[in-house]
Amino acid sequence: MRRESEGRRWAAMTAVAGTVFIAAGAFWLSFTSLADLAARSGIGAGQAWAWPLIVDGIIVVATVAVVALAGQHSAWYPWALLVGGALVSVTANAIHAVVAADADVPRMLAASVAAVPPVVLLAITHLTVILTRTTDLDTQPAVADSFSKSTAESMPALPSGETELTRRDDVVADRRALGCQLREAGWSNKRIARELGVHPSTVGRWFAVAHLTDT
Repeated sequence: MRRESEGRRWAAMTAVAGTVFIAAGAFWLSFTSLADLAARSGIGAGQAWAWPLIVDGIIVVATVAVVALAGQHSAWYPWALLVGGALVSVTANAIHAVVAADADVPRMLAASVAAVPPVVLLAITHLTVILTRTTDLDTQPAVADSFSKSTAESMPALPSGETELTRRDDVVADRRALGCQLREAGWSNKRIARELGVHPSTVGRWFAVAHLTDT
């Protein structure tokens, strides 16, 4: 299992490196086209470079936010930014291709070719975030297993006369401690609840009580 996990981790890291390289190329092609379009539109040469950073930067940041906020109610806002930024970038690249293309090149062909870099940037950024998140999640079960083993070894044996209620309280405390450890490792409440066999609202109460105690 450890060899298989390490093999998947190395494969994911290799894929991440490849996606970063492709994303850099797509960003550079889109950047040059949008900067030239901004300069043709009247923006000064010393400021034209900022426009593609704003447009394509929204795509990158919104993609990361969409993955980070997956399943939450506030995820609609980064989705809106992602869709808006992608539409602006693809449209602007297509317009630049139509304006700057040679006369013997069909406008539809020039626009289609120019639209590829922003679309690839959108897709490859999303893929990079997913691969990075998958690599991090592969290391979390090992943390949980080591924590469970250390917790079980450190817990003293219950006396023979201990009641069933005490045993149940110890089990709940052990689950709560494991849930806190998994929360620090980046797990969501739903995943912690599924892993420990409890309801998500129970996990939420654990962290709410811990927060009030710290306060």
